[in-house]
Amino acid sequence: MGLPKSFKQAAFKEAGGPLVIEETPLVLPKLGEILVKVEACGVCFSDHVAQQNYMGGGFPLVPGHEIIGRVAAVGDGVSGWALGERIGGGWHGAHDDAEYCTLRAEAAVRVPDHVDAAKYAPMLCAGVTVFNSMRRMNIGPGKIVAIQGLGGLGHLAIQYANKFGYRVVAMSRDSKKEKFARSLGAHEYIDASKEDVGEALQRLGGAAMIVLTAPNPAGVAPLIKGLDLVGKLLILSTIGEVPIDTGALLHGGNSVHAWPSGHATDSREAIEFAELQGVNCLIEEFPLEKANEAYGKDTPAPVQGN
Repeated sequence: MGLPKSFKQAAFKEAGGPLVIEETPLVLPKLGEILVKVEACGVCFSDHVAQQNYMGGGFPLVPGHEIIGRVAAVGDGVSGWALGERIGGGWHGAHDDAEYCTLRAEAAVRVPDHVDAAKYAPMLCAGVTVFNSMRRMNIGPGKIVAIQGLGGLGHLAIQYANKFGYRVVAMSRDSKKEKFARSLGAHEYIDASKEDVGEALQRLGGAAMIVLTAPNPAGVAPLIKGLDLVGKLLILSTIGEVPIDTGALLHGGNSVHAWPSGHATDSREAIEFAELQGVNCLIEEFPLEKANEAYGKDTPAPVQGN
């Protein structure tokens, strides 16, 4: 695979500023790195966080951390990867809104050659986050699992939860979203704008697990009331400081959990499960030159909102 001397990338130059499409020199991978020719890169809400420099690091900054592409070159110390082989990279990497990027070899994910890069790139962030976190909670099939939010995380969480064999309850703030939620695999729907979600969940029997995917701090307390005995609240969205009624937790033997995505093996398993079970990521495609338009579509990361 011949390599160019330079390539295009999309970079933030200042906090809150737009992405600038620019040409940058191509640098060969260093020790333990893999150079990837990018086929597709997803847009994540955390990229907007990086745009504001909330994570530090300064500028210029090339966002993006969920990619699928082809191996273009390997650095010293890298084995097991062939030129042209399909490869992916997820949360534990960055600077991927570009024609080329580098990955640490230990973070590289093996991706089937035949899958659609654009549809499966988000599986390396949103997909593995919901897949890996929910399976680690050890909830048995047939139990009630409620998913709060219908955005990038939520629409995948509903599908994975359905395929895990749970009785899935979708929760959002609009009755118009019920049809969409049920099309993803939800068995029940709660309109949080019309009723108390905790009371509604208790009428259904109480949730063994509630998965919080949308950044809504005010919604946490009502959710805890909807847990069954020894139920689990799984937080997958950054919501900041939230007051919690510990009495409610104590009386029900409930617990609060969080989960930070997953490693390369988890990502590969999330993709394999999705392909086997028909879990689909809803996407809209943009060329690199329209990266700003893509980022505008993702503010504040709606598929169907929260």
